[in-house]
Amino acid sequence: MGKIVGIGNQDFEVIRKGGYFYVDKTSFIRQWWEGGDQVTLITRPRRFGKTLNMSMVEKFFSLGYAGRGDLFLGLKIWEDEGFRKLQGSYPVINLSFANIKEPRYKLARKKICQMVSSLYSRYQFLVDQGILNEREEAFFRSVSVDMDDVAATMAIHELCQYLFRYYGKRVIILLDEYDTPMQEAYVNGYWNELVSFTRSLFNATFKTNSNLERGILTGITRVSKESVFSDLNNLEVITTTSRKYADCFGFTEEEVFSALDAYGLGDKKSEVKEWYDGFTFGDRRDIYNPWSILNYLDKGQFAPYWANSSSNSLVSKLLREGSRELKASFERLLRGESLVTEMDEQIVYDQLDYDEQAVWSLLLAGGYLKVRDFRPHTSQFGEWKQEYWLELTNFEVWTMFRKLVRKWFATAAPVYNDFVKALLLGDVDAMNEYMNRVAEITFSSFDTGTKPSVSEPERFYYGFVLGLMVELSDRYVMTSNRESGFGRYDVMLEPLCPERDDGILLEFKVYQPRKEKGLEDTVEAALRQIEERRYETLLIARGIPGERIRRYGFGFRGKEVLIGEGNP
Repeated sequence: MGKIVGIGNQDFEVIRKGGYFYVDKTSFIRQWWEGGDQVTLITRPRRFGKTLNMSMVEKFFSLGYAGRGDLFLGLKIWEDEGFRKLQGSYPVINLSFANIKEPRYKLARKKICQMVSSLYSRYQFLVDQGILNEREEAFFRSVSVDMDDVAATMAIHELCQYLFRYYGKRVIILLDEYDTPMQEAYVNGYWNELVSFTRSLFNATFKTNSNLERGILTGITRVSKESVFSDLNNLEVITTTSRKYADCFGFTEEEVFSALDAYGLGDKKSEVKEWYDGFTFGDRRDIYNPWSILNYLDKGQFAPYWANSSSNSLVSKLLREGSRELKASFERLLRGESLVTEMDEQIVYDQLDYDEQAVWSLLLAGGYLKVRDFRPHTSQFGEWKQEYWLELTNFEVWTMFRKLVRKWFATAAPVYNDFVKALLLGDVDAMNEYMNRVAEITFSSFDTGTKPSVSEPERFYYGFVLGLMVELSDRYVMTSNRESGFGRYDVMLEPLCPERDDGILLEFKVYQPRKEKGLEDTVEAALRQIEERRYETLLIARGIPGERIRRYGFGFRGKEVLIGEGNP
């Protein structure tokens, strides 16, 4: 029988002293230290052991844990005599921005200042023992929740100087979840203010700090260098496609299968692989998400544990408010297809509202997508390109996205369900009634603010199409915006059971006042396009008789919708 699984434990000492289940990742210490990089930024999805590894590094190097080799007995790092001598030999500052999720800049800044002030309190002995001169003691006492920007951004830099003087050794600085406040700043509209403050803080802490021995930052995303790292030319960046530390975060398949055997779950390996495998880091394509594995070992039941550990609100917002092209690409991913795109793995947050590639970059960094193939190359015109073949990571992520799309219509769920029923029954009058009510309730939720749905209704109705895809997946294979006959249809619903269900074609058009007198003309134009371009060709080729193919034209004018049915 395996050891007790302590869900949520992120403190290395607690896990080791409690004898809880632990997968040995101490080889990270060796790889990082021998790599010699002064400042390392490591990006990994949430719940991938970043905080636990930072705790492990702290306990290994910190002078506060000198003589605590018992925590590492039996682990890989303790097999090396040279590394045993390093244990407990450096002053270490370990901070986390994980809880800085404030709605306003002043609150976020205040919380960072509060964190730094608490850090100073732990080193009060520097004042008591007379280590500081008069000016330094005055600065030390000025560090508070309400300190000005100069003091706030220089505080860690100054503390490193004091610690070096006291211990005679430069300081190791660990900053976990560095990008959490930045994501909140983007969502809540104070991005520029926070970036300015953070850039100064990081420059003083990690760049111009002569008393820094080594530094590690972890986060989900690699925020663009121009935003916060513009002055840090000493930064080694580790992203999902980097080979360094590829097996140090998350569990490898060997580690997962060994654990399943230990817990008497060896017969579940193929199901566990389908649910939780799929993450790719560097050249390792067998990485599992540890949060779900731990929960599965503990409970013995399959569930989207990792996907449910966050609200996924930013992801939902970007996809819901995204363009027709973004939603069409997302539809292909939901069908299990690959998306080929050029992309830069650094995240430019202020481009997320209009740059599709920035959205895919965020989803990749967040663990929602995996890299099936990655090809950096130079084009025939000498332009450097990075092309990615992206897919949904695994079944757990696919399940999460289905739930996410359903939430888009949660406020209109009863009416939305009535529309789906009317569509299956071919009741056009009911379809019109329910569709207009769904649009009235949910239309504005697809707005970006800069491009409202009234002017770009595709944002709404392609979201609606994704909803249909999710709700009807047990009866239909849905595709959209594909070649068929002489043109491109908007939506085709191919029945999984043709003996029971009809084939369905849907064409969407926006009212054009210069060409059309009313929505009736818009609907007629949609139906005419279905006929003229012979959109039924593909369905007929798959054995569905023409009389069993239903055709619907949707006309949109703002939130008003009119649906008409064409002749079979």
